[in-house]
Amino acid sequence: MQQWFTLFNSPFSLSFVLIMSSLFFLSRFLRVWVAGRSIKVPPSPPKLPLIGHLHHLGALPHHSLRALSQKYGPLMLLHMGYTPTLVVSSAKMGRELMKTHDIVFSNRPITTAAKEFLYSGKDLVFAPHGEYWRQMRRVCVVDLLSVKRVQSFEFVREEEICNMVNKINQACVTNSDVNLSNLIAIITNNIISRVALGRSLEGKSEGAKLAKEVAEQFGVFSVGDMFPSLGWIDELTGLKKRMRKTSTAMHLFLDEVIEEHLMSKKEGVAVDRKDFVDLLLESEKDPTLGVEFTRENLRSVIMDMLVGGTDTTYTTLEWAMAELANHPTAMKKVQEEVRQVIGKTTQVNENDINKLDYFNCVIKETLRLHPALVLSLPRESISSTNIEGYHIPDKTRAIVNLWAIGRDPEIWDKPDEFIPERFINNPIDFRGKDFEFIPFGGGRRGCPGLTFGVVSVEAILANLLYWFDWELNGSAKELDMTEAFGLSVHLQQALHLVPKAHLF
Repeated sequence: MQQWFTLFNSPFSLSFVLIMSSLFFLSRFLRVWVAGRSIKVPPSPPKLPLIGHLHHLGALPHHSLRALSQKYGPLMLLHMGYTPTLVVSSAKMGRELMKTHDIVFSNRPITTAAKEFLYSGKDLVFAPHGEYWRQMRRVCVVDLLSVKRVQSFEFVREEEICNMVNKINQACVTNSDVNLSNLIAIITNNIISRVALGRSLEGKSEGAKLAKEVAEQFGVFSVGDMFPSLGWIDELTGLKKRMRKTSTAMHLFLDEVIEEHLMSKKEGVAVDRKDFVDLLLESEKDPTLGVEFTRENLRSVIMDMLVGGTDTTYTTLEWAMAELANHPTAMKKVQEEVRQVIGKTTQVNENDINKLDYFNCVIKETLRLHPALVLSLPRESISSTNIEGYHIPDKTRAIVNLWAIGRDPEIWDKPDEFIPERFINNPIDFRGKDFEFIPFGGGRRGCPGLTFGVVSVEAILANLLYWFDWELNGSAKELDMTEAFGLSVHLQQALHLVPKAHLF
């Protein structure tokens, strides 16, 4: 024992130990370094310290990301601050993400806005993939947004469309233009609020203002979303304070609506047609639901309907009318079809809309050029995976540039032009199975309100085209189609057109 102790404490032995230890740690470092070098990751543009690739994004990120993808490929790995983000810009890569690897990318990151407004994902859109999400999707898709349920709210659409037509008729009498953007916003807000809450928000400044503020604050840049450790900066800028103020007011407003429904039910007030709140209150007591359904869940799901349904429907209608106004030949062709098929009537019947072939081509072409969300809501990988030979770690975010896919020259001829005829006898559809055309996303995280939104767009647009002829305002030869980026991308300038009542 003494010999071993003496040997270990000799200078030679100490040097030997240090050399061997150094070699051991060096070999471990080299092994890790070589392994890291052998992992193939998606291509990336040059990045800067701290901010990563944020400097590559301009005022219109969907344009910036398409330009980058044309140089670095349809599958890029960007670092938005500290957040690794996979950017998908082709139909092939979209299929890989939303079909082949759909389960891996089945989660959504919980953003600052989702934390404040939706209790960190107690809704459907941001809920983590799991049993709660499956049950909420069943409630929303089967009970609230099924084809049968959407048809049952036809009376709401008819009444609100009648109000809109009357307002436009007044402008026809005075031969003045109308702010069509404002009219479309009002009717979409009214339809969604009546269907969801059982009441119109028009004239009720508090509810309408809150819904608008929630939508706007969901589209605001948050430092904490890009730099999780620097989330405190959102406190210093006042963003979180504004969100908390809006969130508290919105939750109080929704509580009033819920209590009114509960009181009516308690008093035995007969309800001819149930709205979403009625249906959700019934689901709350459904023993087969199998998951906890609290007041927080109820508020969150209602907010999904109010915020998600209004803005997307509004922007699609605005772009459709703007494109038609800029393309008078297409406008004339679609109006002739609508009036010929529907015939002389006092009210446009929604059942007739399915017979309108060119009309549906116009809607498809509008969604191709102007998807309701130009960039999909982000997904997040729940485990590491491999896409096209590239290693994708877990907790990697992924966004799909829906706008870029709709304008891909390898898929679409003259991709930036408005040509509804491209969809004549073309079986491609926008319901999430044809990845060349996915304005509503695809896979298990596709838009659950697709049917409701499309039916609303069809009904409103058909009436605008049936009852009125439309002209550009003043001496303008075409509309300014400049985009304004937000939760959804809409026209930077409000759409003003001059209506002329059509004489049958």
